Amino acid sequence: MKVRIKRIDNNLPLPIYETAGSVGFDIAAREDISVAPKEIGMVPSNLIVEVPKGYMLVVASRSSTPGKKGLTPPHGFGIIDHDYCGPEDEIKVLVYNSTDKPVEIGSGDKIAQGVFVRIDKFEWEEIDEISSKSRGGFGSTD
Repeated sequence: MKVRIKRIDNNLPLPIYETAGSVGFDIAAREDISVAPKEIGMVPSNLIVEVPKGYMLVVASRSSTPGKKGLTPPHGFGIIDHDYCGPEDEIKVLVYNSTDKPVEIGSGDKIAQGVFVRIDKFEWEEIDEISSKSRGGFGSTD
């Protein structure tokens, strides 16, 4: 499947899947930024992506980023909807600096990864009682 994509800065490369087995593609920073200690930074990705209908684009941390830079996504991961693709809708990657020092991000640094996930929409059917037996609540499988 082909996905339409626009780069803000054509000097930076298109994202690629680094290996044949990669599920996610790396997302790089468009510009140099500094994220202050214990603060959230917003890193421009250089990408506007037309996510296909029936999919969402998940923006998640690369496995090495927390260890190498001390940066983690403040909300776990980001979701890019298929209708977030206008001329001003550059994907921004939110990062939390968990260190006690500023973290420098350079233009072209791989800062996150993107994964396309198929989604369905559902309708709600409200009921008065749940027919299944309870498993015991939060932490019941510990």
